[in-house]
Amino acid sequence: MTYANTIKRLAVTRVAGQQAVLHRRTFLAPTAALRADIVQDLYIKELKAYKTPSVKPSDSEGHVQKFSPPNAPKSPEEGDIANDLKAYEQQQPEVEGQASGGEATAVEEDWFEDDVEEEAAPAH
Repeated sequence: MTYANTIKRLAVTRVAGQQAVLHRRTFLAPTAALRADIVQDLYIKELKAYKTPSVKPSDSEGHVQKFSPPNAPKSPEEGDIANDLKAYEQQQPEVEGQASGGEATAVEEDWFEDDVEEEAAPAH
């Protein structure tokens, strides 16, 4: 055997080995992706077969209350407001320290102040 033939055989076996690996890899990858998923097929089949129930106008009865607008508020009477305003204007303001007749009143005692008693100095 010559040197050139040996190199050719090595090259051919190397290429054949690489092609076998490539075929093996490419052969396994598509089969895994093409495998059927039974659960997914059943799920999609059930989704396609589902029919939504029809909605009737009477379906909401018993679940929704009937709307009734609230009663309009009563407006205050104009005559009473005028009388109340006059009574307010005629009131005499109360000033602290004066009685209602304008007389000065006695000073109020402070109930919260404690009387301080002087303690007797202890005898020796």
